Amino acid sequence: MQFRSLGHSGLSVSLAGLGCNNFGGRINEEQSRKVIFKALEKGINFFDLADIYGRRETGFGAAETCVGKILGPERHSVILATKFGKPMNTEGTLKGASRRYIRTAVEASLKRLKTDYIDLYQLHMPDPLTPIEETLDCLNDLIREGKILYAGCSNFAAWEITEAHFLAKKNHWNRLISAQNELSLLNRKAREEILPACHKFGVGFLPFFPLASGLLTGKYKRNAPMPKNSRYTAWTYLIDLYQTEENWNLVERLTDFARQSGRTLTSVALNWLAHIPQVSSIIAGATTFEQVEHNTDVLSHPLTLEESQQLEEILQGHPPHG
Repeated sequence: MQFRSLGHSGLSVSLAGLGCNNFGGRINEEQSRKVIFKALEKGINFFDLADIYGRRETGFGAAETCVGKILGPERHSVILATKFGKPMNTEGTLKGASRRYIRTAVEASLKRLKTDYIDLYQLHMPDPLTPIEETLDCLNDLIREGKILYAGCSNFAAWEITEAHFLAKKNHWNRLISAQNELSLLNRKAREEILPACHKFGVGFLPFFPLASGLLTGKYKRNAPMPKNSRYTAWTYLIDLYQTEENWNLVERLTDFARQSGRTLTSVALNWLAHIPQVSSIIAGATTFEQVEHNTDVLSHPLTLEESQQLEEILQGHPPHG
Protein backbone atom coordinates (compact mmCIF):
# COMPACT_ATOMS: atom_id res chain seq x y z
CA MET A 1 0.00 0.00 0.00
CA GLN A 2 1.25 3.45 -0.90
CA PHE A 3 1.02 6.16 1.78
CA ARG A 4 0.91 9.93 1.35
CA SER A 5 1.03 12.93 3.66
CA LEU A 6 -2.33 14.51 4.36
CA GLY A 7 -1.69 18.08 3.31
CA HIS A 8 0.90 19.99 5.32
CA SER A 9 0.45 17.68 8.33
CA GLY A 10 2.62 14.82 9.51
CA LEU A 11 -0.30 12.43 9.11
CA SER A 12 0.42 9.56 6.71
CA VAL A 13 -2.67 8.10 5.03
CA SER A 14 -3.16 5.13 2.72
CA LEU A 15 -3.71 6.06 -0.93
CA ALA A 16 -6.75 3.79 -0.89
CA GLY A 17 -9.20 5.02 1.72
CA LEU A 18 -12.38 3.31 2.88
CA GLY A 19 -15.64 5.22 2.55
CA CYS A 20 -17.92 4.02 5.35
CA ASN A 21 -21.24 5.45 4.16
CA ASN A 22 -22.68 1.98 3.49
CA PHE A 23 -22.23 0.77 7.07
CA GLY A 24 -25.30 0.75 9.29
CA GLY A 25 -27.43 1.10 6.17
CA ARG A 26 -27.00 -0.72 2.87
CA ILE A 27 -25.02 -3.52 4.51
CA ASN A 28 -25.47 -5.10 7.93
CA GLU A 29 -22.98 -5.44 10.77
CA GLU A 30 -21.56 -8.80 9.67
CA GLN A 31 -21.05 -7.60 6.08
CA SER A 32 -19.48 -4.40 7.41
CA ARG A 33 -17.12 -6.46 9.56
CA LYS A 34 -15.86 -8.37 6.50
CA VAL A 35 -15.28 -5.14 4.59
CA ILE A 36 -13.46 -3.48 7.51
CA PHE A 37 -11.12 -6.38 8.24
CA LYS A 38 -10.33 -6.87 4.56
CA ALA A 39 -9.43 -3.17 4.42
CA LEU A 40 -7.10 -3.59 7.40
CA GLU A 41 -5.57 -6.69 5.81
CA LYS A 42 -4.89 -4.75 2.59
CA GLY A 43 -3.14 -1.93 4.46
CA ILE A 44 -5.91 0.69 4.40
CA ASN A 45 -5.58 2.99 7.40
CA PHE A 46 -7.89 5.87 6.37
CA PHE A 47 -11.56 5.35 7.29
CA ASP A 48 -13.92 8.14 6.26
CA LEU A 49 -17.26 8.56 8.03
CA ALA A 50 -19.85 11.20 8.84
CA ASP A 51 -22.25 11.44 11.74
CA ILE A 52 -25.21 11.25 9.34
CA TYR A 53 -24.09 8.03 7.60
CA GLY A 54 -26.42 5.05 7.99
CA ARG A 55 -30.07 4.60 7.16
CA ARG A 56 -32.34 6.82 9.18
CA GLU A 57 -34.55 3.90 10.22
CA THR A 58 -31.52 2.42 12.00
CA GLY A 59 -30.89 5.75 13.69
CA PHE A 60 -28.71 8.76 12.98
CA GLY A 61 -25.04 7.93 13.47
CA ALA A 62 -25.49 4.24 12.60
CA ALA A 63 -22.26 4.06 10.56
CA GLU A 64 -20.16 5.52 13.38
CA THR A 65 -21.78 3.12 15.85
CA CYS A 66 -21.07 0.19 13.55
CA VAL A 67 -17.40 1.10 13.03
CA GLY A 68 -16.87 1.81 16.73
CA LYS A 69 -18.26 -1.58 17.66
CA ILE A 70 -16.30 -3.54 15.04
CA LEU A 71 -12.88 -1.90 15.32
CA GLY A 72 -12.31 -2.53 19.00
CA PRO A 73 -8.56 -2.60 19.73
CA GLU A 74 -7.83 -1.98 16.03
CA ARG A 75 -9.02 1.59 16.50
CA HIS A 76 -5.49 2.82 17.21
CA SER A 77 -4.13 1.31 13.98
CA VAL A 78 -6.43 3.42 11.80
CA ILE A 79 -7.06 7.07 11.09
CA LEU A 80 -10.69 7.81 11.87
CA ALA A 81 -12.03 10.74 9.87
CA THR A 82 -15.58 11.82 10.45
CA LYS A 83 -17.72 14.81 9.55
CA PHE A 84 -20.30 17.04 11.21
CA GLY A 85 -22.69 19.79 10.19
CA LYS A 86 -25.50 18.13 8.23
CA PRO A 87 -28.93 17.67 9.90
CA MET A 88 -28.95 14.95 12.56
CA ASN A 89 -32.70 14.91 13.16
CA THR A 90 -35.79 14.68 10.94
CA GLU A 91 -36.74 18.27 11.77
CA GLY A 92 -33.43 19.51 10.38
CA THR A 93 -32.63 21.56 13.47
CA LEU A 94 -29.57 19.67 14.78
CA LYS A 95 -26.96 20.89 12.33
CA GLY A 96 -24.44 23.59 11.56
CA ALA A 97 -21.01 24.77 12.59
CA SER A 98 -21.66 26.96 15.61
CA ARG A 99 -19.48 26.53 18.69
CA ARG A 100 -22.42 25.18 20.66
CA TYR A 101 -23.40 22.63 18.02
CA ILE A 102 -19.83 21.45 17.36
CA ARG A 103 -19.36 20.74 21.07
CA THR A 104 -22.48 18.56 21.07
CA ALA A 105 -21.66 16.84 17.78
CA VAL A 106 -18.08 15.90 18.65
CA GLU A 107 -19.06 14.34 21.98
CA ALA A 108 -21.77 12.28 20.25
CA SER A 109 -19.33 11.05 17.58
CA LEU A 110 -16.70 10.16 20.20
CA LYS A 111 -19.28 8.10 22.07
CA ARG A 112 -20.53 6.27 18.96
CA LEU A 113 -17.00 5.56 17.75
CA LYS A 114 -15.96 4.32 21.22
CA THR A 115 -12.85 6.47 21.21
CA ASP A 116 -11.47 9.43 23.15
CA TYR A 117 -10.13 11.24 20.08
CA ILE A 118 -10.95 11.71 16.39
CA ASP A 119 -7.99 11.87 14.03
CA LEU A 120 -9.62 14.15 11.44
CA TYR A 121 -12.79 16.14 12.15
CA GLN A 122 -14.32 17.73 9.07
CA LEU A 123 -17.06 20.29 8.51
CA HIS A 124 -19.36 18.44 6.10
CA MET A 125 -20.53 21.56 4.29
CA PRO A 126 -20.30 25.34 4.74
CA ASP A 127 -22.70 26.82 7.28
CA PRO A 128 -23.97 30.19 5.97
CA LEU A 129 -25.43 31.06 9.39
CA THR A 130 -22.16 30.78 11.32
CA PRO A 131 -19.06 32.93 10.77
CA ILE A 132 -16.20 30.69 9.71
CA GLU A 133 -14.06 32.39 12.42
CA GLU A 134 -16.31 30.87 15.09
CA THR A 135 -16.01 27.41 13.54
CA LEU A 136 -12.23 27.55 13.14
CA ASP A 137 -11.75 28.88 16.68
CA CYS A 138 -13.82 26.03 18.11
CA LEU A 139 -11.98 23.39 16.06
CA ASN A 140 -8.69 24.85 17.26
CA ASP A 141 -9.90 24.52 20.87
CA LEU A 142 -10.82 20.87 20.26
CA ILE A 143 -7.32 20.21 18.93
CA ARG A 144 -5.76 21.85 22.00
CA GLU A 145 -7.97 19.69 24.23
CA GLY A 146 -7.01 16.50 22.37
CA LYS A 147 -10.56 15.61 21.37
CA ILE A 148 -9.55 15.89 17.72
CA LEU A 149 -6.06 15.82 16.22
CA TYR A 150 -6.67 17.64 12.94
CA ALA A 151 -9.49 19.52 11.22
CA GLY A 152 -10.63 19.58 7.61
CA CYS A 153 -13.48 20.67 5.38
CA SER A 154 -15.83 19.14 2.84
CA ASN A 155 -17.75 20.68 -0.06
CA PHE A 156 -15.92 24.01 0.29
CA ALA A 157 -15.38 26.24 -2.72
CA ALA A 158 -11.83 27.36 -3.50
CA TRP A 159 -12.46 30.82 -2.04
CA GLU A 160 -13.70 29.26 1.22
CA ILE A 161 -10.55 27.14 1.49
CA THR A 162 -8.53 30.32 0.89
CA GLU A 163 -10.48 32.32 3.48
CA ALA A 164 -10.10 29.58 6.10
CA HIS A 165 -6.35 29.42 5.48
CA PHE A 166 -5.73 33.12 5.97
CA LEU A 167 -8.03 33.42 9.00
CA ALA A 168 -6.24 30.54 10.71
CA LYS A 169 -2.86 32.04 9.88
CA LYS A 170 -3.88 35.49 11.12
CA ASN A 171 -5.24 34.16 14.42
CA HIS A 172 -2.52 31.54 14.98
CA TRP A 173 -5.05 28.70 14.86
CA ASN A 174 -4.38 25.23 13.55
CA ARG A 175 -5.03 25.27 9.81
CA LEU A 176 -7.37 22.92 7.96
CA ILE A 177 -5.27 20.07 6.55
CA SER A 178 -7.79 18.51 4.16
CA ALA A 179 -10.58 19.25 1.71
CA GLN A 180 -13.13 16.70 0.57
CA ASN A 181 -14.94 17.28 -2.72
CA GLU A 182 -16.29 15.16 -5.51
CA LEU A 183 -13.77 14.28 -8.21
CA SER A 184 -13.86 11.54 -10.81
CA LEU A 185 -13.37 11.04 -14.53
CA LEU A 186 -17.02 12.07 -14.95
CA ASN A 187 -16.90 15.10 -12.66
CA ARG A 188 -13.64 17.00 -13.00
CA LYS A 189 -14.76 20.47 -11.87
CA ALA A 190 -12.52 20.35 -8.80
CA ARG A 191 -9.50 20.54 -11.11
CA GLU A 192 -10.43 24.09 -12.13
CA GLU A 193 -10.05 25.96 -8.81
CA ILE A 194 -10.13 23.63 -5.80
CA LEU A 195 -7.04 21.58 -6.61
CA PRO A 196 -4.94 24.70 -7.30
CA ALA A 197 -6.09 26.13 -3.94
CA CYS A 198 -5.13 22.89 -2.18
CA HIS A 199 -1.71 23.01 -3.82
CA LYS A 200 -1.18 26.65 -2.85
CA PHE A 201 -2.12 26.24 0.81
CA GLY A 202 -0.83 22.74 1.54
CA VAL A 203 -4.26 21.16 1.88
CA GLY A 204 -4.60 17.45 1.18
CA PHE A 205 -7.38 16.59 -1.25
CA LEU A 206 -9.73 13.68 -0.49
CA PRO A 207 -11.90 12.87 -3.52
CA PHE A 208 -15.28 11.31 -2.82
CA PHE A 209 -17.43 9.47 -5.37
CA PRO A 210 -14.22 8.48 -7.24
CA LEU A 211 -16.19 5.87 -9.17
CA ALA A 212 -19.15 8.19 -9.85
CA SER A 213 -21.48 6.19 -7.60
CA GLY A 214 -20.54 2.99 -9.40
CA LEU A 215 -20.84 4.21 -12.97
CA LEU A 216 -17.08 3.79 -13.37
CA THR A 217 -17.04 0.19 -12.15
CA GLY A 218 -18.30 -1.35 -15.38
CA LYS A 219 -21.24 -3.08 -13.73
CA TYR A 220 -23.85 -0.71 -15.17
CA LYS A 221 -24.83 -0.60 -18.84
CA ARG A 222 -26.73 2.01 -20.81
CA ASN A 223 -30.49 1.30 -20.98
CA ALA A 224 -30.07 -1.87 -18.89
CA PRO A 225 -31.96 -2.56 -15.63
CA MET A 226 -30.10 -1.59 -12.47
CA PRO A 227 -28.72 -4.54 -10.46
CA LYS A 228 -30.54 -5.38 -7.23
CA ASN A 229 -29.23 -3.68 -4.09
CA SER A 230 -27.18 -1.22 -6.15
CA ARG A 231 -26.62 2.35 -5.04
CA TYR A 232 -28.93 3.49 -7.83
CA THR A 233 -31.83 1.38 -6.56
CA ALA A 234 -31.18 2.57 -2.99
CA TRP A 235 -30.90 6.26 -3.96
CA THR A 236 -32.86 6.77 -7.17
CA TYR A 237 -32.05 10.51 -7.35
CA LEU A 238 -28.55 9.49 -8.43
CA ILE A 239 -29.89 8.19 -11.73
CA ASP A 240 -30.76 11.66 -13.04
CA LEU A 241 -27.55 13.07 -11.59
CA TYR A 242 -25.10 10.59 -13.11
CA GLN A 243 -26.75 8.62 -15.87
CA THR A 244 -26.82 11.40 -18.43
CA GLU A 245 -26.28 10.91 -22.13
CA GLU A 246 -22.93 12.72 -21.94
CA ASN A 247 -21.74 10.53 -19.07
CA TRP A 248 -22.72 7.33 -20.86
CA ASN A 249 -20.84 8.46 -23.95
CA LEU A 250 -17.71 9.06 -21.88
CA VAL A 251 -18.10 5.82 -19.92
CA GLU A 252 -18.23 3.85 -23.16
CA ARG A 253 -15.08 5.55 -24.46
CA LEU A 254 -13.32 4.93 -21.16
CA THR A 255 -14.42 1.29 -21.21
CA ASP A 256 -12.86 0.85 -24.65
CA PHE A 257 -9.67 2.54 -23.42
CA ALA A 258 -9.53 0.26 -20.37
CA ARG A 259 -9.97 -2.84 -22.53
CA GLN A 260 -7.21 -1.77 -24.91
CA SER A 261 -4.92 -1.05 -21.93
CA GLY A 262 -5.59 -4.43 -20.32
CA ARG A 263 -7.20 -2.77 -17.31
CA THR A 264 -10.59 -2.69 -15.65
CA LEU A 265 -12.60 0.52 -15.76
CA THR A 266 -12.14 0.81 -11.99
CA SER A 267 -8.37 0.64 -12.44
CA VAL A 268 -8.43 3.49 -14.94
CA ALA A 269 -10.68 5.64 -12.72
CA LEU A 270 -8.72 5.17 -9.49
CA ASN A 271 -5.27 5.45 -11.04
CA TRP A 272 -6.27 8.65 -12.83
CA LEU A 273 -6.96 10.13 -9.38
CA ALA A 274 -3.76 8.67 -7.92
CA HIS A 275 -1.81 10.50 -10.64
CA ILE A 276 -2.94 13.87 -9.17
CA PRO A 277 -0.28 15.18 -6.72
CA GLN A 278 -2.76 16.92 -4.39
CA VAL A 279 -4.71 13.69 -3.79
CA SER A 280 -3.82 12.22 -0.39
CA SER A 281 -6.31 9.37 -0.14
CA ILE A 282 -9.06 8.17 -2.49
CA ILE A 283 -12.32 7.58 -0.63
CA ALA A 284 -13.96 4.56 -2.23
CA GLY A 285 -16.97 2.95 -0.59
CA ALA A 286 -17.42 -0.81 -0.61
CA THR A 287 -20.23 -3.22 0.18
CA THR A 288 -18.16 -6.41 -0.21
CA PHE A 289 -14.63 -7.43 0.74
CA GLU A 290 -14.02 -8.31 -2.92
CA GLN A 291 -14.54 -4.66 -3.86
CA VAL A 292 -11.97 -3.64 -1.24
CA GLU A 293 -9.49 -6.14 -2.69
CA HIS A 294 -9.97 -4.89 -6.24
CA ASN A 295 -9.82 -1.20 -5.29
CA THR A 296 -6.52 -1.69 -3.47
CA ASP A 297 -4.95 -4.13 -5.92
CA VAL A 298 -5.46 -1.92 -8.99
CA LEU A 299 -3.61 0.98 -7.33
CA SER A 300 -0.41 -1.06 -7.40
CA HIS A 301 -0.41 -0.65 -11.19
CA PRO A 302 -0.22 3.11 -11.88
CA LEU A 303 -0.94 4.59 -15.28
CA THR A 304 2.01 4.90 -17.63
CA LEU A 305 2.86 8.32 -19.03
CA GLU A 306 1.46 7.25 -22.40
CA GLU A 307 -1.78 6.03 -20.81
CA SER A 308 -2.17 9.30 -18.91
CA GLN A 309 -1.72 11.31 -22.09
CA GLN A 310 -4.21 9.15 -24.00
CA LEU A 311 -6.71 9.53 -21.18
CA GLU A 312 -6.42 13.31 -21.18
CA GLU A 313 -7.03 13.33 -24.93
CA ILE A 314 -10.27 11.41 -24.36
CA LEU A 315 -11.36 13.80 -21.60
CA GLN A 316 -10.75 16.91 -23.70
CA GLY A 317 -13.78 16.08 -25.81
CA HIS A 318 -16.12 16.00 -22.81
CA PRO A 319 -17.22 18.75 -20.38
CA PRO A 320 -15.93 18.62 -16.77
CA HIS A 321 -19.36 17.49 -15.60
CA GLY A 322 -21.63 15.51 -17.92
